Amino acid sequence: MEIVLSAFLGLGLSAAVGFRIFVPFFIASIAAYTGNLTLSESFTWIGSMPAMIMFGVATIFEIGAYYIPWLDNLLDTVSTPIAVIAGSILTASTMFELDPALKWPIAIIAGGGTAGLIHGLTSSVRLGSTATTGGIANPAVSTVETGGSILLSLLAIAVPVLAFVLVLVLILFLFKKAKKLGVALFRKKSTSITNQ
Repeated sequence: MEIVLSAFLGLGLSAAVGFRIFVPFFIASIAAYTGNLTLSESFTWIGSMPAMIMFGVATIFEIGAYYIPWLDNLLDTVSTPIAVIAGSILTASTMFELDPALKWPIAIIAGGGTAGLIHGLTSSVRLGSTATTGGIANPAVSTVETGGSILLSLLAIAVPVLAFVLVLVLILFLFKKAKKLGVALFRKKSTSITNQ
């Protein structure tokens, strides 16, 4: 049961990475530093004071950068592979007492996959927002993403099972939202081609 809970914890943190890369690291670092989160032995550095400061500064810059209109879409493109790596690391860091031969495939496939999927879906929503509103709605999208990252990180640490359920619901919601925006963009493009 402890292995399952640690996997749910890791997946919740990985999903949070899909929204913002450094927010879950910062929250996990604070939780580990204060003794509210146990990390795998080779990842205890995440709970150190220097790491906590580094993650805090990176979090501030990352959140701020997503409010700059042209930079947000560029960050989405650049940060996709980073989100997969970060999701894998966070998942592995929470899976203590598990053989590395099993831990890393689970971390990479489930953790990295979840982070990459959430990041890809939120990037699609942001791209749709940019195309349909000219970027005017992007700050609202950024605020929701940051809030989602904070909420998922806190839930993953406090109630891993609830975080896991929320991740499943979130993936379904984002798929529907991305599909809806894709259809709207297709119709808009078809209408502009027809009008020409």
